[in-house]
Amino acid sequence: MKTSACVAGVGMTRFGKHVDRSLKALAGEAITAALADAGLEPSDIEAAYMANAAAPVITGQVCVPGEIVLRELGIGKIPVVNVENACASAGTALNQAAAMVSFGAYDVVLACGYEKLFHEDKARTFSVFSGSVDVERAAELAESIERGLHGAGIEADLDGAGRTRSLFMDLYAVMAIDHMRRYGTTREQLAAVSAKNSLHGSLNPRAQYTDVLTVADVLAAREVAYPLTLPMCAPIGDGAAAAVLVGERKARELGLRQPARIVSSVLRTGWDYSPEDEQDVFALAITQAYEEAGLGPEDVSCAELHDASAPAEIIHTEYLGLCERGEGGRFVEEGHSTLGGRVPVNTSGGLLRKGHPIGATGIAQIVELTEQLEGRAGSRQVDSATVGIAENGGGYVGGDVAALVVTILQR
Repeated sequence: MKTSACVAGVGMTRFGKHVDRSLKALAGEAITAALADAGLEPSDIEAAYMANAAAPVITGQVCVPGEIVLRELGIGKIPVVNVENACASAGTALNQAAAMVSFGAYDVVLACGYEKLFHEDKARTFSVFSGSVDVERAAELAESIERGLHGAGIEADLDGAGRTRSLFMDLYAVMAIDHMRRYGTTREQLAAVSAKNSLHGSLNPRAQYTDVLTVADVLAAREVAYPLTLPMCAPIGDGAAAAVLVGERKARELGLRQPARIVSSVLRTGWDYSPEDEQDVFALAITQAYEEAGLGPEDVSCAELHDASAPAEIIHTEYLGLCERGEGGRFVEEGHSTLGGRVPVNTSGGLLRKGHPIGATGIAQIVELTEQLEGRAGSRQVDSATVGIAENGGGYVGGDVAALVVTILQR
């Protein structure tokens, strides 16, 4: 979808372990910050798209979480749409908010993602991820993972999947092994992603982890699911992020000078591919986003990718055309995706270091890109950044991502 939405303001909490804070408190902090950044009042919001995925499991809040969050801030009367789309929940909320502004339905729309994942019962936390697949075909999925590992000569150990670790780490392990076999990608290159993102995260005061890791540190860490070690896997987290979107007329009225504009936002779901299909969901969404924006990979200044695991960043860097297919490992190893490199990737620290409160992740990406394009990212600033791209995926159905959002911003 080609849009005309402008980002008037953004805000987010620090991601991390917030066991003593409520969903209302976390979301309220992010929304209040975004409104202040936009120079607007709560009463200016005409509609809200509120993204959350895990509250029914973690806190027991069901059905009306967005209305409850907003009422705490004194916001009522307006349309409130609750959005749940696995790890792509916030990206989906932003996509819908941008659409409504572009269609002229509203002048000022709030998009907010908020999440609590920490729970004293870790199995409950990991059950959120296990429920992001077709639960009626869970046995088939486990068999598929096992076949993928056995095909690479690796003894499958799925006992901890869904209990002591996210099921998705086993899926990412299979993806990593396949990439290694096809293209010669090494564990050192996987570790280079985590090390690079730790450097970026150390410069981000809102990141969950701010310590700097070396490739050797990453490789020496506890193994989660071969070939992935702990720093190659995104941590669970709590947090919130928000963006206030306005139409171009409202942007002029507010006196916004060269705001970050959402020039394209594409939401797609996977499907059952046939031999006649020339594209998968990633190729389809990314191609559409570039075409609608009138831009290409060569125009991208910086990118925020869904690095729920280190191999995911490598693979998605290739999908976005930032490097050739199969070159993602070398791309990061040679420093092209590091600050100061050809196309800095995950300057926020990415999911690996910034954290991954799943309902908030997609809008947190937009917060980072907006600040980059507006020249206010501090020590993480990319020189002369004019175009940013965000890729936010969630869930897994039929051997592919369930939902994918690709958003391009331009200043």
